[in-house]
Amino acid sequence: MRYLPLAPADRQAMLKAIGVASVDDLFAAVPKTKLLKEPLNLPRAKGELDVERELTELSQRNTPAAGVPFFVGCGAYRHHVPASVDHLIQRSEFLTSYTPYQPEIAQGTLQAMFEFQTQVAMLTGMEVANASMYDGSTAAAEAVLMAVRVTRRRKAVLSGGLHPHYRAVIETLGRYGGLEVETLAPDPRGAEDLAGAIDERTCCVVVQYPAVYGGVRDLAPIAAQAHAKGALLVAVVTEVVALGALKSPGEMGADIVAAEGQSIGNPLNFGGPYVGLFATREKFVRQMPGRLVGETVDVEGRRGYVLTLSTREQHIRREKATSNICTNSGLCALAFTIHMTLLGEKGLRRLAAINHANAVALADRLAKVPGVKVLQNAYFNEFTVRVPADGRNVIDALARKGVLGGVPVARLEPERRELHDLIIVASTEINSEEDRAAYAEALGEVL
Repeated sequence: MRYLPLAPADRQAMLKAIGVASVDDLFAAVPKTKLLKEPLNLPRAKGELDVERELTELSQRNTPAAGVPFFVGCGAYRHHVPASVDHLIQRSEFLTSYTPYQPEIAQGTLQAMFEFQTQVAMLTGMEVANASMYDGSTAAAEAVLMAVRVTRRRKAVLSGGLHPHYRAVIETLGRYGGLEVETLAPDPRGAEDLAGAIDERTCCVVVQYPAVYGGVRDLAPIAAQAHAKGALLVAVVTEVVALGALKSPGEMGADIVAAEGQSIGNPLNFGGPYVGLFATREKFVRQMPGRLVGETVDVEGRRGYVLTLSTREQHIRREKATSNICTNSGLCALAFTIHMTLLGEKGLRRLAAINHANAVALADRLAKVPGVKVLQNAYFNEFTVRVPADGRNVIDALARKGVLGGVPVARLEPERRELHDLIIVASTEINSEEDRAAYAEALGEVL
């Protein structure tokens, strides 16, 4: 409170206006066990140079992704981002722009968003896309809420191959909206019976493509099963580069595609900010959340761009809004658009082919390590291995040897002990033959 320029009387007046007795009452929903009993043991003040030195020392305890062989994925991937992307997004007219409500002075920003939407629609095989969401997980949750509006049903069926973090976001947003969520058990091999879980109360089936464990499946039969019961198919993509090699979700009958676009144009950034992609069928466009940029002509017949269907958004008619998202990841979406433009279709297909080839080469190497078994036969650039130990211990031991070897499933599904010997491994274009050899050698030594 010492940083707030308010007198005690000011605070009491505000508390009285909202009907609570104290500031502590505002945090009543936070479990008592999560509250600090006393202030953190930090010095009251330190010089700027001292703080810089201390934070630098702390940062040096980390193993940087670019400093060692890196095979971590599971929703956030290390890809090469051309230097031109960073150079262009730092132009002041892009870097400082925020809300393009005045189209007459925001044509550059609006055109970039329009190009982004076009790219996303083409990638996903859908008819219309919005101008981005916060990230892939919130886009997935918004897709489920949109399915509720379209079908007027409140039961969502989630594949066991959906990323647990995405599942948690859907459950959190749905909890206060009366959403019933049925999640199938995790199955690294993807042999689950989704059709058996779909009934007349189901609004949508959510399937990750490729699955969090790396497996690739045909979505067409699932789409047919969902549509037969009046439900929608929501396809979730965490590794968007995969769409440069695989059949698009739209081609297989998906009704909504929610994806994470970080892999194109955006570095790992310690976990964010990222950029959510969202696309759907044109017949559902009025139920689509977020911003939508349209192309039009001005009074002189010249091409121009504007925000359209804005009555769906929170800032216009909040009581009738499709969502409470009222912005978009504009700068990250611009980075996506620039990188995608530099790649072009041929470049994206070549990048995807390199990713897949690197993953196959790594899987072949790891499969030769005694005690290691690769679980997937069909995958893009990510797969799951079973090791004869707790995956967390193996990953920690690999890190001590200078290899970041993947994500142990035990950290994603701590309550499912039968999965604790699994590790999700990713290999992108940044991995060399030397990296793969170092991983296989280190894994053999650890085991």
